[in-house]
Amino acid sequence: MHVDDLLALPAAVDVVTAGRALGISRTTAYDLAKRGEFPVPLLRLGVQYRARRVDLLELLGVEQPAPALTA
Repeated sequence: MHVDDLLALPAAVDVVTAGRALGISRTTAYDLAKRGEFPVPLLRLGVQYRARRVDLLELLGVEQPAPALTA
């Protein structure tokens, strides 16, 4: 994924998307998630896993732009 793609992600993404951002295959991403070894903290919602965009950006060293100030 390019930086623009990463910045366009929603606040939380599924484990497959998080894996894609990190260059991890779908199978490996689920395996790491199940073992509790995914490179970023995951939220477990029932049987689903979610990764926060902010954690992905931090791990990849991508700075999130500051929000625009409104008058």
